[in-house]
This record gives sequence, structure tokens and C-alpha cells, in this order.
Amino acid sequence: MPATAAAPAVPADARPAPAPAAQGRRGRRTIAAVFLAPTVIGLGVFLLAPILASIALSFLRWDVLTAPQFVGLANFADIVADPTVGRAFLNTIVFVAVAVVLQLAIALGLALLVQTRMPGWLRTVFRSVFFFPLILSAASISLVMSYLFNEEFGTVNAVLGAVGLPDVPWLTSGPGAAVVVLLVYLWQNFGFSFLLFLGGLAGIPKEVTEATSIDGASAWNRFRLVTLPLLSPTMLVASVMAMIAALQIFDQPYVLTRGGPGDSTRTAVMVIYESAFQQLQFGRASAIGIVLTLLIVAVTAVQFRLSRRYVHYQ
Repeated sequence: MPATAAAPAVPADARPAPAPAAQGRRGRRTIAAVFLAPTVIGLGVFLLAPILASIALSFLRWDVLTAPQFVGLANFADIVADPTVGRAFLNTIVFVAVAVVLQLAIALGLALLVQTRMPGWLRTVFRSVFFFPLILSAASISLVMSYLFNEEFGTVNAVLGAVGLPDVPWLTSGPGAAVVVLLVYLWQNFGFSFLLFLGGLAGIPKEVTEATSIDGASAWNRFRLVTLPLLSPTMLVASVMAMIAALQIFDQPYVLTRGGPGDSTRTAVMVIYESAFQQLQFGRASAIGIVLTLLIVAVTAVQFRLSRRYVHYQ
């Protein structure tokens, strides 16, 4: 049989050009990559790389001055046996339990108050006043508060003395220092939850609340049976963010009390700072940071798990 003739080669310049649709997709991918690159690089350099470095450091003993030494889980065993670390985590957990509840309660109460009938300019003033502390530096606020609550020349004790009450050792006693740290933290941070609740209340249909009023429901029943269930998605977001922020408290106790008196106001983040930058035990500090991170993840997971029961979406 005669051999089949090979098909003639097609010159490169005679080949069909790519379809316009394919060129468009390729161009869109290139543009998307260009715009996403800064964010991806930033997350990799400033988030992913430090996380991986912290995990690696937790298995090492390193003081910057000498070569790192692999110690396995010794850093974790050390922090478990250290009573200072245990007390710091206990202080943090107790603080979170009290601060988050008070922060959400105060923010929700003020949001309900602002949503009542009042002139628009007055509502704007309240919003600005309640949110203003959040934009200030926590360190500067704590420094000012340390003078206000000073036992010898503080304004708070001066006012108490003017009304015949004895001076209170605010920053030199364990309970007094804990109360001051709590008050300063709440004053600065409730404004964010306040704005979240304002947005959530504004999203509740007025027809629903008006219908319950016509049906004769009391103010408490309207809040408990209508407002609170419809506000539950906002409550979830506010509680999660408040919990994460409170677990990382550092500025207020560090500036006000340096963790004292004793260890009464020392927190987990303060122990991380002291281990790393005062004692130069970076492996130990990384191990404490990992434990705190796992605690934050666990608490957040529990909140989302429980949200299946009490969060109602419209």
C-alpha cells in the first residue's frame, strides 16, 4: 500500500489567533493577581511567617545572645509548672468573664437608650461621646488614670475625702488594682460594642415592635421576646470580638500596676512580654503565646457552637 503523505506544516503566522474570550480571561487573571499580590505578600510576611517562627521557637531555648538549642516540649512543661504563668492565665480568665459581661450589658443598655425618641443632634452627641475613648491610646489613658486613682494625691480619693469617705488604696491593693484595671478597660472598649448594637437595633423592622406594642406586650416582654432574638446575630459578633480582645489585655494592667501588687493583675500577655523582652526567654514566651492562641481558638469555637441554639436569623 502506498504510504500516506504527511500533512504539510502550518506556518506559525498562519495559525489562528487565540479566541478573544480566552485572552479576556487571561487578562482578568493577571489583573486579579496584581491586585491581590500586596495583600497575599503582606499576610505571608507579617502573619504567616511570624506564626511559623513562633511555633518553631516554642521548641527551642534561645536568648538571642547564644545559638538556639532544641529542647522539645521542655518549654511547655516549664510553663505548666510555673505558678506565675498559672496565676496570670487565671487572672485573665476571671477578667474576661467579668469584663465581657459588663461590656456587653453596658453597651446594649446605652444603645437601647440612644435608640429611644430624642433629637437627632443629641443622638449624634451620645454616639460621639461613647465612641471617643476607643480612638485614644490605651497607654495614654492608663497613664492619666494612674494619676486620678493615686492613693496620695489622686482626684478620686480627693473627691471621696470631700464627702467624708476614707481614702481607698486603689493601685496598692489587689482588689483595688483589679477594679481600676477593669474600669479603665470598660471605659475605653465598650464604645465598639455600643456601635455594633446600634447597627443591630437599626436593622430590626419597626413593624414588628409596633405590632407587639399594639398587642399589649410590656416593654420587658418586647425586649425579651422580640428585640433580643432579632439582635442575637449582632450579640454573637460583639461577644466574640469582646472575648478575643479581653483575652489579649496588656496595656491597662502594664501601665497602671505592672501586674501588681504581687501577681494580682498580671495577665497572660504580660507574662509573654516579660519572658521575651525582660528575661530573654523567647522559646518560653512563644510557648505561652501558643497556649494563649489555642485558648482563644477554643473559646471562639465554643461561642460559635453555642450560637446554634440562641442565634436567630431573620
